[in-house]
Amino acid sequence: MKIAIIGATGYVGSEVVKEALARGHQVTAIVRNIDKLPQHAQLTAKQADVYNVAEVAAAVAGHDAVISAFNPGWTVDNIRERFLQGYRAITEGVKQAGVKRYLVVGGAGSLYVAPGLQLVDTPDFPAQWKEGALGAREALNLIKTETTLDWTFLSPAILLEPGERTGKYRLGLEEPLFDGAAPAKISTADLAVAMLDEIEAPKHIQKRFTAAY
Repeated sequence: MKIAIIGATGYVGSEVVKEALARGHQVTAIVRNIDKLPQHAQLTAKQADVYNVAEVAAAVAGHDAVISAFNPGWTVDNIRERFLQGYRAITEGVKQAGVKRYLVVGGAGSLYVAPGLQLVDTPDFPAQWKEGALGAREALNLIKTETTLDWTFLSPAILLEPGERTGKYRLGLEEPLFDGAAPAKISTADLAVAMLDEIEAPKHIQKRFTAAY
């Protein structure tokens, strides 16, 4: 497949690029700084401003699928607003380009830990991640209203860490997965496996899902 990956040098996106290339896909990495990308015969680098609809549309045109691992950066001011601004521009760009398949990586904060209670609204949710998590939740609420795209929204496990690729994971939908009484975790490498599995064999069209060990 021809897959465009936004945020391709980031914490999650870099693993998605690695996994997609290992599976033999043609990958277009859409980034701010192309110098951070590895060299690979199946990898094309495109520089684009993800806050610019026209630039996003031009970069993703002609692809079979778009994976957005966009994150404005946890240290930026107004991360909540910037997250939503980027989400809206990327989504509109994908639509204008005529690409139907669209997978968005969000956060675990919007998962339901009890009826009507999302993780981000619990008292112990870390303050340093809250504004970004709220932005990701608003993006989920927006994408749920989208009817023209074959979208999927992926919330990772509560604990998302660097680590080895095992190729194994469990799936859930609206609630976080647990390992006994403790929150389950997943490596960024295996989160990428779950993403590419979903792209290659879709099971969550116009749905949100989560993945963990």
